Amino acid sequence: MTQHMTPRIASLVPSATETLVALGLAPWLVARTGFCIHPAEVVRQVPKVGGTKDVNLDKLRRLAPTHVVVNVDENRRETADALRSFVPHVIVTHPCGPEDNRGLFEQLRAAFTELPGVDARAAQLTHTFDAALARCRATPAPATSVLYLIWREPWMTVARDTYISRLLAEAGWHTWPDVQGGAHGAGRYPALRGDEPGLADVQRVLLSSEPYRFGPAHVTEAQALCPQATVQLVDGERLSWWGARGAAGLDYLRELAHPPAPDQDGPTHCPPH
Repeated sequence: MTQHMTPRIASLVPSATETLVALGLAPWLVARTGFCIHPAEVVRQVPKVGGTKDVNLDKLRRLAPTHVVVNVDENRRETADALRSFVPHVIVTHPCGPEDNRGLFEQLRAAFTELPGVDARAAQLTHTFDAALARCRATPAPATSVLYLIWREPWMTVARDTYISRLLAEAGWHTWPDVQGGAHGAGRYPALRGDEPGLADVQRVLLSSEPYRFGPAHVTEAQALCPQATVQLVDGERLSWWGARGAAGLDYLRELAHPPAPDQDGPTHCPPH
């Protein structure tokens, strides 16, 4: 961060907004998107500047940010290019797997290291994440073929080089299809026809609560896609949000992969929260 500059931070990424708050940077947040909803008690005071894909650049310019946090998957390249014409520091994030959270914490720590408490909070986030990753890796599940659905009409899933897929792999869950989506673009979230032969080998279908809000009414529809698979609703925020939520995502995945035995109290799967 430039010496003596009082930061005015805009975050155009929900996961980044939550992480900035966890780093103690809420007092310097001046803008967010409408999808930046956590933590609610903090962000409700921060002005909204549109969505992740349709940022209101005129409003953002009036808010005079010194730093804007963007993401390769969440925001458009042309948005980032436009920001550089009036924002001194555009911070580009692109976590593609759980271990990238360490680099993210360091990236944000370095950008705001002059602000009080940031270094210590970044260290604590890293420690908490490392502990969760160790817990997850200590209890591996049997290798399982998983279809993780994020949309319907058409069905859309995730490539293996996305954050979601690499998170699931920490529990031994390998997403189908076995494709790489590349650094950016639509290939990272492939659409399905619904009649691909490989669907017959899928063992588990996960219906995410976001970006499409799958609910109980969609379970039967997804079951028809993979009749032999176990279908369940999952909390998309916990499985796709990186940064401050990374540790909670790993713990949630561990719960999903190791549900209580039928004779124990409690549900055998975790519905969205």
